[in-house]
Amino acid sequence: MLRIAISLLTIPTLLAAQTFRTNDSVIRRIYDEGINRGQTERLAQVLIDSIGPRLAGTAGFQSAVDWLTATYTGWGVTARREQYGTWRPWRQGNVSMQLIAPRHQNLEVELLAWSPGTARPVEAEVVALPAVADTAAARAWLPSVRGKFVLVSAPEQMCRAPQELERNARPATVERIRQQRIETQREFATRATRFGGFAALHRSLQEAGAAGLISLSWSNGWGVNKIFAANVDRIPTVDLSCEDYGLVSRLAANNQGPRLRLTAEAQTGGPEVPMFNVVAELRGTELPNEYVLLSAHLDSWAGATGATDNGTGTITMLEAMRILKTTYPNPRRTILVGHWGAEEMGLIGSRAFTEDHPDILQGMQAVFNQDNGTWRFEIIEGQGYLDAGSHIGRWIARMPSEFTDSLRLYFPGNQDNQGSDHSSFVCHGVPAFRFQSPYAEYRQYTWHTNRDTYDKIVFDDLRQNATFAAMVAYLASEDPSRIDREQALLPAGQGGQPRRWPTCALARRRFQQ
Repeated sequence: MLRIAISLLTIPTLLAAQTFRTNDSVIRRIYDEGINRGQTERLAQVLIDSIGPRLAGTAGFQSAVDWLTATYTGWGVTARREQYGTWRPWRQGNVSMQLIAPRHQNLEVELLAWSPGTARPVEAEVVALPAVADTAAARAWLPSVRGKFVLVSAPEQMCRAPQELERNARPATVERIRQQRIETQREFATRATRFGGFAALHRSLQEAGAAGLISLSWSNGWGVNKIFAANVDRIPTVDLSCEDYGLVSRLAANNQGPRLRLTAEAQTGGPEVPMFNVVAELRGTELPNEYVLLSAHLDSWAGATGATDNGTGTITMLEAMRILKTTYPNPRRTILVGHWGAEEMGLIGSRAFTEDHPDILQGMQAVFNQDNGTWRFEIIEGQGYLDAGSHIGRWIARMPSEFTDSLRLYFPGNQDNQGSDHSSFVCHGVPAFRFQSPYAEYRQYTWHTNRDTYDKIVFDDLRQNATFAAMVAYLASEDPSRIDREQALLPAGQGGQPRRWPTCALARRRFQQ
């Protein structure tokens, strides 16, 4: 029977911490190993501090692949690198920018991913995108940018976190600033349309001989910007902090002659480099061709060190596998862990895995994916599988109460938050679920930002999450029955009609595809 309703199950707190609901000796061993002898801090320090950002096509990603493979091998866990394609190479060195007129000041700058650098320090004046009447006027203006830095984003009037403004300012002030921001963004977007839109604008500025492009993608918090990829490949594109972008923009708007000096070391070009998934395995003893898969993407953007997107997910699954090897080395079903490449480029690694391993998909009991930050897991959604609740609820009920006192289970589920690697499996009808942590602060401060660094991790929670993942993998492996793949009717979308089950996109296995 298909059903639309979504039920909410909140697991109650039964007793104090370290209260076990069953006498399951494996659960107790997993708890002791993960909580009392956990390795999350040591592992995270290597991955996030020493290896650092893991952008697809970079040496950092390859170093992470090598480190994971060696780490698993050192634990006696079978691990392999699976090449699924290639990607555009890039190597970033030192980057700095200074305001040199009308006064001197160091600026907070990030080079966007795959941007070229500068052969030597470049000094140039700054111009903003003008308000022009039409495309003819836009074309007439373009030659004036030769040899200049161009501001290609709307400035922010205020760089305070919105919740602080709402807490401390008068409602009329909050509304006035909100309306000014809307108007500024709308007016700047209108300017860009005269050049054919933002991507076309960037290409036109490159062709016109601009010295470089300066952008702003503020993330609505103190000192935090989203850092993505450049749109052009022959001139540098940098991101300035909200505060510094506003400074340079105001100087330009008031004809006060801002000049900047940019030094950017970057290597681009050359043949595409191989890209890999890392897959580790504890072979099943009774049902080796049935599988439980722990899942997390390994790659990151390059604006910071990818601590919570997705260093924490990577460490959760790595540590869970270590715990399982120590406490449950001979599982009933085969337990796999997949560390995927190029998730940030469109779920490429996990999509490629599903295309390359139809036999594993056929035998899959469940996939458990983690990809959003620190803090304890708070939600597991059934992803639209009618039978998910009967299994997951039973597994969760066997776990220590402090692991579940803030956990909510949604069955059969909406298929919310489809933009992560579990979606690569759900579209094939494979039961795949997210271990979801709180979103609000993650979206504001660390998701794809220049502040996604080691210090943001809450290690008590990370240790618990890894132990939780190990327990769920054990319970899914031992379950006497498979999760049925019958699909619920998804909630209504636009037009009031039920949403369709997602379809699978092909993995983009080369940058040039």
